[in-house]
Amino acid sequence: MNAPTQLEERFLVLTPTGRDGALTSALLSKASLSCHVCKDLAELCECFERDGAAALLIAEEVFVNGSLPRLTELLARQGSWSDIPVLIFTGKPATLSPRPSTAHLLSSIGNVTLLDRPLRPVTMISAARTALRARRRQYDARAELYAQQRAVRERDQFLAMLGHELRNPLSAITMALNLEGDNRLSKYREIVRRQVGHLTRLVDDLLDVSRVTSGKIVLRREEVELRALIKRCIGALAQNLNNGTTLQQLYVDGPSVWVSADPVRLEQVLNNLINNAIKYTASGGTIEVSVDSEQDKAVLRVRDTGVGLAPEMIDRVFDLFTQVEGSLDRAKGGMGIGLTLVRSLIGLHGGTVEAASAGLGQGSLFTVRLPRLVGRTEELDARAEERISEVSRRDSSGTIAVQRYDVLIVEDNEDSRELLAAILKKRGHRVFTAEDGPSGVEAALSRRPRVLLVDIGLPGLDGYGVARQVRAGLGKSVYLVAITGYGQPEDRRRALEAGFDMHLTKPVDIGAVDRLLSRSNISLVS
Repeated sequence: MNAPTQLEERFLVLTPTGRDGALTSALLSKASLSCHVCKDLAELCECFERDGAAALLIAEEVFVNGSLPRLTELLARQGSWSDIPVLIFTGKPATLSPRPSTAHLLSSIGNVTLLDRPLRPVTMISAARTALRARRRQYDARAELYAQQRAVRERDQFLAMLGHELRNPLSAITMALNLEGDNRLSKYREIVRRQVGHLTRLVDDLLDVSRVTSGKIVLRREEVELRALIKRCIGALAQNLNNGTTLQQLYVDGPSVWVSADPVRLEQVLNNLINNAIKYTASGGTIEVSVDSEQDKAVLRVRDTGVGLAPEMIDRVFDLFTQVEGSLDRAKGGMGIGLTLVRSLIGLHGGTVEAASAGLGQGSLFTVRLPRLVGRTEELDARAEERISEVSRRDSSGTIAVQRYDVLIVEDNEDSRELLAAILKKRGHRVFTAEDGPSGVEAALSRRPRVLLVDIGLPGLDGYGVARQVRAGLGKSVYLVAITGYGQPEDRRRALEAGFDMHLTKPVDIGAVDRLLSRSNISLVS
């Protein structure tokens, strides 16, 4: 909606007698101003909520019967852009006693203009035209607001589609890397694997920024020990280091530090901070990660000896798409979204993050503060040790035992379909494939596989439709897994509502597929 409609530019008139209303209508019409005379306040409220209005013209005596709260409630339901002018005819004679009641009108209604009677026609027309000009400015503000909201929706839709389109080739590349090849190519295979991981993180960060700004991220909190989290992240990121650069955890033997947090999101924060330090620290530099306690706060620090920050960049470094200046080489700059995501995720946890630097060439320090779980350290440490012992007993071999199943893959991307089939066949599964929704349903009903891996964006019939038809035909005898480039929370919810048992986001982690196929509940379905 952009330009106001004719109904939105008309005046709604409410006076105690039909004669007053008719006179007002005639006067406005003579000045080429559209109006509608309402018989009571209920009609005025209905017309305004249904069609809008340029302004409300109301006689003061209308409020004698206690109608003021009704009008106040009506105006409170306006949109954020709207502050409709209300012109009140007063003094014929003063119908609300004492006269200071007009001050109450001003405070409870808002955008009020009082017009004392007897009223000269030129005065009323002038006030009406002034109100209409003000209202048109509000309509302009509404158009701008709607345009901004539409742009945000279109951006989110674009990012979701971008993520989907990027995840398809990423998935194919990732699966190709899991197939054995010429050992002479192992070095280059690892380079590709590392770069795929980097690209995957960029896609995830880009989509997560959109989810945070639209309020779609929900934290799944649990008790997290920060020293163990740091150790895990450092171990995973060590391969990304520049030659000669060291990445170390300080205070390894210090007391445990527990927080209530979403461990996946907190690991994402730490990975982004460490990767940022790696990106801007040259060969031979040092990156130090530490965690400590300060009263009721857990304090996480990532310090590097890299390019540092100019003073004017300190306050901007967390802004979206901001690049660290000081180098002609933008190749290491990324998209400028990682630190924005860090600030947003830490804010969702009730914490803060700040940057500091002595200047260009002097390195940087990023400090995260989170509410700390106080007074339960021994209990939490003991519980963590029990979990570690339980895992060690359950899987002393360090391998995942994978059951052998009949698996049907329904995927329209030929590379992804054939590569996933090849990997699963190497693991001993009997694999069938289909390239669209209808043929996938037909194959599922005829072959009756135990596991069905289904892409969502299929031609002919989407994955949700496949799941519904297969579930209706085979019941719980099949384990349905959605494999898709759409990974937002509402996508997972839709998958479960359609009948899927599990939702995996591309690029497919083969380890996740192995863990999925090792679950006892798959072999027990009937």
